[in-house]
Amino acid sequence: MFSELLKEKFHKSQHFDYSSGVPLLAGIEKPGIGGELLLGQRIKPKSSVYPRAATGGLPSWVAFDKQALCFEAYFQETVPDAPNRIRKCKIYFYLEDDTIQVVEPEYKNSGIPQGTLIRRQRIPLPPPRQEQFYNVFHFNLNQQVALFGHAFTVTNCDQFTRNFLAKCGMILNDPVAVPEDPYRSLREKMEKSLSPLRPYERRDTLKQFLDHDCKVLRFFCFWDDTQAMYGDLRELVLHYFLADDTIEIREVIPPNSGRVTASKFLRRSKLPKHASNLSNLPGEVTNRTVLNVLASTRQGDRFILDSLKTGAIQEEFYKDCDLTVGGELNVWGRKVIIADCDDFTKDYYRSKYGIEDFSPVQYKSPIASKPPRLVPPYNGFGSEEDSLSSCQRLLPKPPQKDLNKFMEYDRCGLESNVLKFYAKMVTTSQVDSDREFIISFYLSDDTISVFERSQKNSGVLGGMFLARGRVKKPGQELFKSEPSVYFTAQDSYVGATLCLNNRLFQLLDADEYTLNYLEQHAEQFPKANVGTILATLRSIPEEKQREIRNFLTLNDPTNTGFVTFESFRGLLMGTECGLSEHEVLVLGRSFSKHQQPEVDIGLMLAVAQDVLKKKDFDQIPDMTRAFEQHDLTKTGRTSIKEATTICRTFQLPLPDNLLTCLLRKFADGGQIDYHAFLAGINWLEHPAPPVMPDDILKFEVNLRHDASGVKNINYSSLVQQAFPGVSNAVDPESAASA
Repeated sequence: MFSELLKEKFHKSQHFDYSSGVPLLAGIEKPGIGGELLLGQRIKPKSSVYPRAATGGLPSWVAFDKQALCFEAYFQETVPDAPNRIRKCKIYFYLEDDTIQVVEPEYKNSGIPQGTLIRRQRIPLPPPRQEQFYNVFHFNLNQQVALFGHAFTVTNCDQFTRNFLAKCGMILNDPVAVPEDPYRSLREKMEKSLSPLRPYERRDTLKQFLDHDCKVLRFFCFWDDTQAMYGDLRELVLHYFLADDTIEIREVIPPNSGRVTASKFLRRSKLPKHASNLSNLPGEVTNRTVLNVLASTRQGDRFILDSLKTGAIQEEFYKDCDLTVGGELNVWGRKVIIADCDDFTKDYYRSKYGIEDFSPVQYKSPIASKPPRLVPPYNGFGSEEDSLSSCQRLLPKPPQKDLNKFMEYDRCGLESNVLKFYAKMVTTSQVDSDREFIISFYLSDDTISVFERSQKNSGVLGGMFLARGRVKKPGQELFKSEPSVYFTAQDSYVGATLCLNNRLFQLLDADEYTLNYLEQHAEQFPKANVGTILATLRSIPEEKQREIRNFLTLNDPTNTGFVTFESFRGLLMGTECGLSEHEVLVLGRSFSKHQQPEVDIGLMLAVAQDVLKKKDFDQIPDMTRAFEQHDLTKTGRTSIKEATTICRTFQLPLPDNLLTCLLRKFADGGQIDYHAFLAGINWLEHPAPPVMPDDILKFEVNLRHDASGVKNINYSSLVQQAFPGVSNAVDPESAASA
């Protein structure tokens, strides 16, 4: 009574609810008023919690989805006036929700309802703990489990169950044997004592079919039929089907042989070893032999299967063990010799029979070489490829281009795949010798174009000197049958002389992209391979090696280990080392720190404004709105990739190298301040001072007119790699001669 005065909670738990419009009791386990237990009510313990090592920290319904433990068990059933019956079953425990299912295997003619004894559900423990349910820790070997009043004895479990219980920390008992069931033993004894009235024959070929289905051995054979009139050597292909030991033979009919193509030389069937010319009577070759045990006109005929097969003809058929390379087969009177087999057949015999010798049988005469097909000489109409295609087929087709090469070396972003060289014309004319040319070699289709740079007061108009196209090498006959040889990328290097349409051009320099591309693909361009160049230096005589080393040492009086590139180039070009101008340049770039000269940001902005002013580009406000639209965070910055895309979208008329340099100048940590970039190129609001034409040309054609990027050469490292066996002492005589 006094306890009710001190009570502060008087709420009542909700015990009823509606589900799909049906009233039901939902709170049978909820407490009463004030959270106090009702009369006879107990707190339901929580379900079993698996160890963290078994669940990996996940809920059980996630970690153990579609996983179940399997226990083997039995229970005894009392039979009136007979010994107890032992019934085997399996107990499945589903880990995701602690449900249990009991299944009894079905036996033929048992007379007992078998199958699922207890459907899948949670099973409560026997009284007095009926408020709890079975979990995984209630199961162990060699113990009884009471499921709905039936005592099941657990005898064994599978390997997955053993591993799982071991992870949970349980120690399993030893498995026990199932007691012998007297009734089942009696049934088995009765079945063995019974003999069937009709002796059925059973040939189980299902296993062979399942193991070797779609597996076929292939042999290459021949049948020598030259002794017959108009006979010749017949080529055959034998297929042996491992699924049912049948053989199929197909004939290989060469073209223009005069024979009609047949579907099969031998249809798929079992091939007997000793085939007779006489055909068997009906019933002689059968799977079963039938005996007539009673022949009566009044009672009719009575037949029975003969288990002894009296009078049956036994034939021996070819098996896979009878087929070997070099062996003979009797194909219904024809002598077929196995000459060779395929790789799968070799692997099969190697693994099954341990045969290693598969030497083929030579039965063919060597194939005579085909006479060459002479091509008529080029007639001068169209290109050589067009004329050749008209000779190859009646209806000419256009010549095919190398599409794979075009897709691989086509322009992709900043990778132009175009080699550019600075060249001059080799001529005795003073006017032509001062002309400057840009020779571009396109790797996608091996075409060449020549562009002439305009010069003030030269009297020569600049522009396109040679349109893009393939150029033939000089010294070739015009009207000939052989295809002409064209210039390739390997013919273009610094110092080379090219004859383009009867004009000689000497390549004096190349841009940075070309030099980097040649060095990165040194396996295709030997002139840019540093290893090949060093090997050439090692092959020169030792006296010249010592002379080069002494000269380099004397040109470094302070012993810094560096010499200028001009002195290094003059030494190698003056000494007969067998190196070209490009090889010397590559050697200098490899043993020096190549520095690209820095360009003033003000000069780049002035050049950009000059280009935009000449193109009358006035879309700066539109570009500003586009940048602000892409800037979702409103930070005033964007990535280089997005900025390049926006500039390409508005077709900003700036050279690629100038635009790339400007974006990098305004970038900080990969992000561009687009407000500063647009303000710098805005020639209407922020005009820059005028620039000279040479400054504009510097960005339009990115060529190095000298080796300014290569200043000092680390000759000490070069000498150690090129001349490792030459002594370091300086020879006075050789030094004086140098």
